[in-house]
Amino acid sequence: MECSNPTFTMLPNRRKFLEILTKGTVSASLLPYAVSGCKATKVSSKRVRGIAPSSDDALVLAEELDYNLLIQWGDPISEQDTFGFNNDFIAFLPDEQKTDEGILWVNHEYINSLMIHQETVTDKTLEQVEQEMYAVGGSLVRVKKENGQWLVVSHPDNKRLTGLTEIPFNWDTSIEGKQAAMGTLGNCAGGVTPWGTVLTCEENYQYFYSDRSSSDRNITPSTEGWEKFYANPPEHYGWVVEVDPATGTAQKHVALGRCAHECATVKELEDGRLVVYTGDDKNDEHLYKFISSEPGSLREGMLYVANLGVGMWIPVDVEQQPLLMAQFKTQTEALVYLRESAKILGATRLDRPEDIEIDPVSGDVLVALTNNIPRENYFGSILKIEEENGDHAALTFKATTYLTGGEDTGFASPDNMVFDRAGNLWFTSDISGSKMNQPPYSAFKNNGLFLVMRDGSQAGEVIQMASAPVDAEFTGPCFSPDGSTLFLSVQHPGEQSSSLEALTSHWPGKPGSIPRSAVVTIQGPLLQQIQQLG
Repeated sequence: MECSNPTFTMLPNRRKFLEILTKGTVSASLLPYAVSGCKATKVSSKRVRGIAPSSDDALVLAEELDYNLLIQWGDPISEQDTFGFNNDFIAFLPDEQKTDEGILWVNHEYINSLMIHQETVTDKTLEQVEQEMYAVGGSLVRVKKENGQWLVVSHPDNKRLTGLTEIPFNWDTSIEGKQAAMGTLGNCAGGVTPWGTVLTCEENYQYFYSDRSSSDRNITPSTEGWEKFYANPPEHYGWVVEVDPATGTAQKHVALGRCAHECATVKELEDGRLVVYTGDDKNDEHLYKFISSEPGSLREGMLYVANLGVGMWIPVDVEQQPLLMAQFKTQTEALVYLRESAKILGATRLDRPEDIEIDPVSGDVLVALTNNIPRENYFGSILKIEEENGDHAALTFKATTYLTGGEDTGFASPDNMVFDRAGNLWFTSDISGSKMNQPPYSAFKNNGLFLVMRDGSQAGEVIQMASAPVDAEFTGPCFSPDGSTLFLSVQHPGEQSSSLEALTSHWPGKPGSIPRSAVVTIQGPLLQQIQQLG
């Protein structure tokens, strides 16, 4: 299925794809820890055996892989707090470069009223709304590997950010009359800064407090109806939020703009300045890049939006753009209503840009374009951005399609991505629960975890490594520093259940139990084989 953007170049055949995938070499000094830490070993001739798609209510893994349940919704993490709902993005922050101990940050994206309240609710009370507000945000938990298995350990580091936590804006100008917002919500994917803080991204904020445009100030009722008890303006949400894992303090970064941020992928330049890539996960929305003007700053700098037709990053700046100045009084307004700004500037409309990762070998920027069903793009693709001269601060680039979903490649609706220590690409799929196992998605069955090998006889192949339980999706794949463990979120199993008497999933419990989102750890000899670790 052709992308909605006509400038994408589809790869004509597998041979050409492999040439692009494997071309070139790079100095080890340019590689991040995850790749430069690899041992130089002989490429194994053994083939990686994946799995066939599955519709079972189980977490199905390829042979020589096993999983353990690390933590699930409702588990205590301290005397005061419990693990939140619908876990998503995971960041492992090692303790003094140890590979077997550190802090895990986990996003909690959204709620399911039936599961949280254990009943069908038609008119929520304040107590029920606050229960939902507590369920979102994020969790900080200390984890340690003991006798080969990861465990959550009791520690003062264990704490929560929720929809009730006060979080200031990192900006001089107030946002809707306030310098701080109540809570963080819709937390989808994210990123990690060079100084070890976490960037968590507020995606579908409209479900909680609705939304409005710069010209129409009316607010329609939201899906969850939190505004009935807390009249928080929608402009307080849709930001990239930085969290300090040492203290649990946070701030919302206005300079990165406001939209349904899926992720915030950070690249540090040689001079210490930062480049942050982020996408707006909605049909026909846009791809953005922030370039700081000062080392280590997420405030001072310029935000750009991509025009793939001409291969340019366009500054979102009222002082440089007369069209923006005609619409907005201030730069703050242009950032608050970023979607409007992007369309005024003629940015390319994309097919739900979700996760973004930088290839640690080539430096190319990969963007998961999940799908765009209204435009009949059901299966999605992965976009490749090649910045001019490999410079991530460049303002010109080349865009091509890296990989296209469909039955020929064996996947649909790519979402979260991660590279392992050998530079192999892993990604998850995001077929909606309401469409899963139905045409045109029947062949893919449940959502999965996929691998694209960089080298060897299977280079360029898409191999399914895992299948999720019924209605669930895998999210937030994250490797431990030594590459021996893959942390993975299992999100919203059983979300299509109409009642507690008609549950579609019982994972991870026994038949009859309520399904629960959870984080699992995946280990096994196959991970070592794939990453050539001996």
